[in-house]
Formats: sequence, C-alpha cells, structure tokens
Amino acid sequence: MTKPKVFVTCPPMLGLIDEFQDDFSQVGLDCVAAETSQVLSVEELIAEVPQYDGWIIGDDPATRAVVQAGVAGRLRAAVKWGVGTDNVDFEAFKDHDIPVQNTPGVFGNEVADVALTYALGLTRETYWIDRQIKDHKTWPKPSGISLTGRTVAIVGFGDIGRQTARRILACGSNVIVYDPFFQTDASLDVTPSEWPKRLNEADLLIFTCPLNEQTKGMFNGALLGNLKPGVRVVNVGRGPVIEESALVEGLRSGLIHSAALDVFEEEPLSADSPLRSFEKCIFGSHNGSNSADAVRRVSRLAISKISGFLARG
Repeated sequence: MTKPKVFVTCPPMLGLIDEFQDDFSQVGLDCVAAETSQVLSVEELIAEVPQYDGWIIGDDPATRAVVQAGVAGRLRAAVKWGVGTDNVDFEAFKDHDIPVQNTPGVFGNEVADVALTYALGLTRETYWIDRQIKDHKTWPKPSGISLTGRTVAIVGFGDIGRQTARRILACGSNVIVYDPFFQTDASLDVTPSEWPKRLNEADLLIFTCPLNEQTKGMFNGALLGNLKPGVRVVNVGRGPVIEESALVEGLRSGLIHSAALDVFEEEPLSADSPLRSFEKCIFGSHNGSNSADAVRRVSRLAISKISGFLARG
C-alpha cells in the first residue's frame, strides 16, 4: 500500500527536514520537501499541492484557488505550521470539508526573546555600534537610554505579548498593554489601555499582535501625532500591522528614533526599500520563532496533527 504523501513548504521545518524523516515514517507518511527559502507562489502551489494527500503550510498563500486545486487532486488535510494564520483561507478548506489547523501558542518564548533583543538593541544602540566598529573602523560612544523606569507599550497580549511583557518587566520598565480581549494575568503587573490612548507616554512600542482586519495598518500616518518624540518601534508580529510609509515618515522627521522589524509589508525586504537608509534600524528575516528547539517541537506537533487527519480519511 502506498503511503500518503505530505508536502512541506515551511522554511524553518525544511531547514531541519532530515531530522523529521523518521517521524513521518513512524506514522506511515512520506515527506516531500519543497524547494523554497520563503514562500511558493499561488501558481507554484496550484501546480504542486494537488499531488499530495497532506500539506504542512508555511507562510505560503493558501488561497481558495490553491485549496480548490488541491481538492481536485489528492489533498485531504492540511496543517498551518506555527501561530499566524492570515495567509490561510480557512473558509475555503471548510467549504471543501478539508480539515486544517494551526499550532497555536507555541512560540511565545522564542519570539519574546527576539522582541527583548530588539528592544535592548534600539535603546542601547548595540547593533549600530557593532556595525560602526566592523564596517567603518570607528569607536563610537552613543548615549542610549535605559529600559529601567521607561514606559513600554505592547500591542497584543496573547502568548507572545505576555512573554514579552514578562521580559520587559524584568528590565524595570512600566508596561502598557493594548488588546481588546485583554485578560488579567496576576503574575504580570501591566496596565491595559484602549488603543491609541496613552501612546504619548511610551518610550518603546512593541507589536506582537496577529494580522486581522482590526490590526492591519493600525500604525499609520494618522497615528504619528500620538507618539512620544524619540520613540523606538519594534514589530515581531506581522508586517502589514505597520504601514511602512508612515514609519518612514516618522523616521525621516526624527519623531521616531529607530525601528526593529522582524516582519515587513512585503517579504523579503526589497533592495530599494527606503527603510534601508536608516542606519540605526534593525532588520530581521521573519525569523523570530526559528530556534532549533522550537522548530523541532512544532514540526513534530504538525506531523502528529497531519497524521491524525489523514488517518481519519
């Protein structure tokens, strides 16, 4: 009997794919690794997905057209690797009675570690100092700011937001939280607020929220008047939460001191993006969750889920 085939398109999982071959084999599945370092296009997915019984999705555009093509072929189940789901048309899967789930609540610690790294990098300018020493052979001594006693605003109080708050509080900061579904956590001394009230108090603004209709473009040109001069901005959530044109405007005017972005409106960041001209900014490659420990844990969870789905049918 031929084993069901599972198509894997998630880059972090692909980076350690050899480690998971035994995991697939143990549950009676064959793994086929996509050739990609970011995402496949809709056209590529329409050509590929119908050949497989299961699909472990990365940040690929899992659109209705892709789902329909998959269903017309062999596709019987899918798992979205990771937390974010804005690239997946869940309604399309539901309409075709194809089971699909993500792996929620799995990267809080990893992404929060990066958020803290970025916060410290912006406030103490450590990344900029490193580049000046290596690239320009200089010996700079900029006066950064301390996190202790500063006010940090965190947008989103899910798993990532809570873990970020825990780390920021340990630095002695005051934390304001924005989340319409805020729930008190007795272990975290944070103050909830309604967006965008009290933003003018924040020395640091950190986005950890998912992308949805409410959060898309919530940082925009109209918001700039609410910001405290010299604010630092961090985004480890989703790129389109920030309108980059507004961020560039704030950086050019000096209203915003600097920004650290692990995610962008379009990825990879284009070679001609105006963001590249701000030397004190820090950029990542949408890699905040990608620790080897987390990748192993979440990949095995995804394999378990896809195996369970395919076993039912």
